[in-house]
Amino acid sequence: MPTTKKRLNITLSADMKDAIYKAASRDKVPKATKAKELIRLALEIEEDMALGAIADQRLAQKGKHIPHHLAWK
Repeated sequence: MPTTKKRLNITLSADMKDAIYKAASRDKVPKATKAKELIRLALEIEEDMALGAIADQRLAQKGKHIPHHLAWK
């Protein structure tokens, strides 16, 4: 039966491979699972940085700003 999960082939440097293998061994999870977790974490960090840049641009604009306590009412 085909899987709904997509596969991605990547080439790792020896240092990156060793780090993933050690982290997977330490956490007692498969290497692919650890790699997937680390990629997900990196994507979350990238998203946070992009959203932070958008927020910084908005804060730099002149104009009316809504106070925090009113925005979350």
